[in-house]
Amino acid sequence: MPLRSTSLGDLERVVMEILWSEGPDLSVRDVIDQLEQRQHKELAYTTVMTVLDRLAKKGIADRTRDGRAWRYSAAASREELAATALRSALDTVKADRTAAMLHFLDDASPGELDDLRAALAEVERRRA
Repeated sequence: MPLRSTSLGDLERVVMEILWSEGPDLSVRDVIDQLEQRQHKELAYTTVMTVLDRLAKKGIADRTRDGRAWRYSAAASREELAATALRSALDTVKADRTAAMLHFLDDASPGELDDLRAALAEVERRRA
């Protein structure tokens, strides 16, 4: 299923971290256990089930039937999700993408600029 949205709430972000680090194929109970270990607080089963359902509807998580329950996995890597979010942000400024990119790059650290140069060089190498 294609990603429908890349915006994540706080709990959705934590749940995705669990799917990325502990998955694939986690039950709601598996996610709750990890949340309790990481956040040291209890969440209702229905709350976590709702968050996982929303992530599946957004296309950010995949789910498969396991008897009467569902098992969840990340639909894309962290990097793929970030790339989709960047593309989505650029799509909102079709009139002047260059200006948006320049504003972004003006605030970039030297290390971020080095990462961007390396990524561009890799893309150029792949297309050659």
